[in-house]
Amino acid sequence: MSGPTYKVGLMLSLCGQPFSFRLLNMREGEHKQPEYLAKNRYGQAPCLQDGNEYFSQSASILQYLADTLGKFGGKSAEERAHIREWMFWDFDRLAPGVYRSRGVAVGIRKAEPPVVETWKTEGAAGLKVLNEWLGKQEWLVGKAPTIADVDVYGVVHFAPEAGYDLAETPNVAAWVKRFEALPGFAAREAVLPKESRP
Repeated sequence: MSGPTYKVGLMLSLCGQPFSFRLLNMREGEHKQPEYLAKNRYGQAPCLQDGNEYFSQSASILQYLADTLGKFGGKSAEERAHIREWMFWDFDRLAPGVYRSRGVAVGIRKAEPPVVETWKTEGAAGLKVLNEWLGKQEWLVGKAPTIADVDVYGVVHFAPEAGYDLAETPNVAAWVKRFEALPGFAAREAVLPKESRP
């Protein structure tokens, strides 16, 4: 159910990097137990283990994977700065509205109607910004996909579940098709099964 976890799994899939996966039952509070908190101080998903190191926060994990795997990280300091811009913007302006609206739609979050409407409006505003930018170029930064695209796709993927019609943002819809045609792309259910995978 975790959008940020899908971002990390998707990055590993796009890089052709095999990984094991442990399902975390957040509804039963497994993410707040001492065993998990020893790995992820925030008590959130995802958590990536590489050797003896544990990494938290999906954007930071994407940057770590881009650095260590040598893929999707940008070709220059300028590109890497613009990648970070998009990732920070996503966290601030796109993800909250989309993820919260999805949470209400699928029944894992509750809020009063005016609050829900605010979230929907915020998500729509983020999609509008994204649509305008993608009318100018195929990928968010430079001429090839980067972790900025992986990060933002990991939110946009959930927009239909949140009640957004991507037909209203045709440039975003076209970008989604380009992204889903990338080698190594896999749907959420294939990347993150509903049971742990050793």
